[in-house]
Amino acid sequence: MPKKLPHRYQAIVMPLVLSVLMSAIVSFVATASGSGLGPALPSLWLRAWALSWVVAFPSLLLVLPIVRRIVAATVEQAGGTR
Repeated sequence: MPKKLPHRYQAIVMPLVLSVLMSAIVSFVATASGSGLGPALPSLWLRAWALSWVVAFPSLLLVLPIVRRIVAATVEQAGGTR
């Protein structure tokens, strides 16, 4: 079994993985809808994905603490009263 990163890296790894997956999906949909499903799609998509990820990762690092506070204010926490 591969060794895991220490828990203290969770605050970086979670937005990293989320930004990779979300920017890949959104950039693919946007690129395919703009250019069609032709042979140029893979190269256009990879270029769009790279640019999207460069924006997405730092954005998530900045926005995630705010999102956590909003969610905590609107969603009952585990073990809370009903």
